[in-house]
Amino acid sequence: MDRESLKSIALKLEALDIQGTVEDVKRALNEKIAPFEVVQNGLSPGMDKIGEKYERKEYFLSELSLAAYIMKGAMELLGPRMKASRERSLGRFLVGTVKGDLHDIGKNLVSMMLTSAGFEVYDLGVDVPDEKFLQKAAEIKADFVGMSSLLTTTMPSMKSVIELLKNNGIREEVKIFVGGAVVTQSFADEIGADYYAKDAMECLRKARNSITKGK
Repeated sequence: MDRESLKSIALKLEALDIQGTVEDVKRALNEKIAPFEVVQNGLSPGMDKIGEKYERKEYFLSELSLAAYIMKGAMELLGPRMKASRERSLGRFLVGTVKGDLHDIGKNLVSMMLTSAGFEVYDLGVDVPDEKFLQKAAEIKADFVGMSSLLTTTMPSMKSVIELLKNNGIREEVKIFVGGAVVTQSFADEIGADYYAKDAMECLRKARNSITKGK
């Protein structure tokens, strides 16, 4: 029954069925299916399908926001039970909106999707000082650092954070992602980021690929 239960979770999440997804997650836990399996083989395939629909323009930002809301409910159930299995995490991912910027919708979607895929996410919130990225990255031994900016005036902070990481000897230990409405691939290249992601789905895809490619 495990396979059918997980397939049902994926299908209901893809259909953006709030109540159905949460009920199926509860049922899977009652059936003693491991929380990590629920994420990897139930929620993640559902999110993958949502991502495909988003790229085909069958789903839009409103649907992604609803998917993030459903994921939040599911992860509230799974999170406490997954803490004992953190060694199975795909990696520690630090995210935050840079200093001077208060936008968080895109960042929150990134956090939810990375969490659903099995990453251990640490969200610093908005208006994050450059030094806070450095301190937290060092504290948690981050594998990834993701920065978001929706204002051209705050973009320079991304470069400042990268310089701080370099000057403190941990730049080579992390993969740096940047994104946000005003950020471009050319800007990411200019400041020395590893990856640019135009949206949450691209961030998730590139993060997964970076693991398999060992970049």
